Amino acid sequence: MFYPIIDAHAHLWLRQDAEVEGKKIKSQANGKSEFMGEVRQMLPPFLIDGRNTAEVFLSNMDYAQVSAAVITQEYIDGLQNDYLLEVQQKYPDRFFCCGMVDARKPGYLVHAEALIGQGFRGIKIPAQRLITEAGRVWLTSDEMMDMFRLMEQNNILLSIDLADGAEQVGEMKEIISECPSLKIAIGHFGMPTRKDWLEQIKLAENEQVMIESGGITWLFNDEFYPFTGAVRAIREAIELVGIEKLMWGSDYPRTIVAITYRMSYDFIVKSTMLSDEEKILFLGKNAETFYGFKKLQKLPYIKNMSE
Repeated sequence: MFYPIIDAHAHLWLRQDAEVEGKKIKSQANGKSEFMGEVRQMLPPFLIDGRNTAEVFLSNMDYAQVSAAVITQEYIDGLQNDYLLEVQQKYPDRFFCCGMVDARKPGYLVHAEALIGQGFRGIKIPAQRLITEAGRVWLTSDEMMDMFRLMEQNNILLSIDLADGAEQVGEMKEIISECPSLKIAIGHFGMPTRKDWLEQIKLAENEQVMIESGGITWLFNDEFYPFTGAVRAIREAIELVGIEKLMWGSDYPRTIVAITYRMSYDFIVKSTMLSDEEKILFLGKNAETFYGFKKLQKLPYIKNMSE
């Protein structure tokens, strides 16, 4: 039986050139990046030019039989709106691309209006980056709430990563109350290796809120494959809000420095802690409905030389 596999949290960029809290992030050769004062392996080392392109990702997706992906953004990569607009137009059936505004400084509402006018169907807020030693941008500030109301009116999805635990959950509850029709995808599965992570999961008790697991293999990297702790976290979230509220995400490409792209979901496929129906919903059917994907490709299994 064919069922779609959809990645609800991935990243693309042509080049990293960003600054977070006064610290630089810039692409280097061989998959490395200058990252906030140190050198980190941001990409697999065979991506020698620092480019994390749609075409390379599509090759990974085809091999792993992933029909479609949601492309989100993060301030550590810099704003990639121009490139992602090209990607969305070139591959409309494979990608749902989120635009991003720089909410760290005032004036982003006008930018959000422009992104919506360009055709983006989602906007990303890396909300954890809005809390710094220098201050805090509240998710319930006037300009932010005006942006959320604009998004709700135009059926624009909010993709958001929150600070650890419950620190921004109160703000999210106010947003959900003020904008009950705003579709919201909360990333990183609520940060399940952190205290009070289930407070983020509980937000999915609201009709228009979903949780996606982007980065869960990174969070459980210390235990590594088959990420039994991650499956237990998924099981706990199912008991709390139901499988219909949860979606798989990989956080490609950073996570595939440690594992292959297929490994980022086949630990779910092989787990005995989830039923077949739960796996189908989590790995794709929920995302297909939530993001409105159409014309999903059925991708063949390609046998490895080692098999």
